[in-house]
Amino acid sequence: MRPNESFVGQPIRSLQTMLRVILEQEGIQPSIIPDGIYGTDTISAVSAFQRRSGLPVTGVTNQETWDAIVRKYEPALVEQSEAQPLNIILNPGQIIRRQECNPNLFLVQAILAVLSEFYASVPLPSMNGVLDLPTAESLTAFQRLSMLPATGEVNKATWKALALQYPVAANRVQDGMRM
Repeated sequence: MRPNESFVGQPIRSLQTMLRVILEQEGIQPSIIPDGIYGTDTISAVSAFQRRSGLPVTGVTNQETWDAIVRKYEPALVEQSEAQPLNIILNPGQIIRRQECNPNLFLVQAILAVLSEFYASVPLPSMNGVLDLPTAESLTAFQRLSMLPATGEVNKATWKALALQYPVAANRVQDGMRM
């Protein structure tokens, strides 16, 4: 719940939004609604924040309280947001071939390891950053499942298929399912 741009020039609504995010991150059901009115709910939320932060409990948002809320808001917002996506960079036409060493292969191998738990036909790869025989066999099996050319190498189409299948497999493996 990031304050939208319409909150610029609306410090009370920004305060209420930040307090709501902080309360949610702390596992407290917030009763504060970002309505721009410094009413009893806002005073209670500010007082509770001040109490938990070791500040003088006044219910008034002075500069010290505002600064403490801002400091706590950013990490709380990060915790509530989706995880930052990671995009590997393959140059146009780049293919990672057998026996090549590439740091992106650690990611590929980790994804294949999860997929091998989900798909019985995908063997466990090595975990060494090298496109060796076990990794190539794992890639080939995955490529067949994904109806891609079974080359045992990594190109953009293979990476895309791996990236799309990983979240599904990771959630199912976590739930104890296997195909």
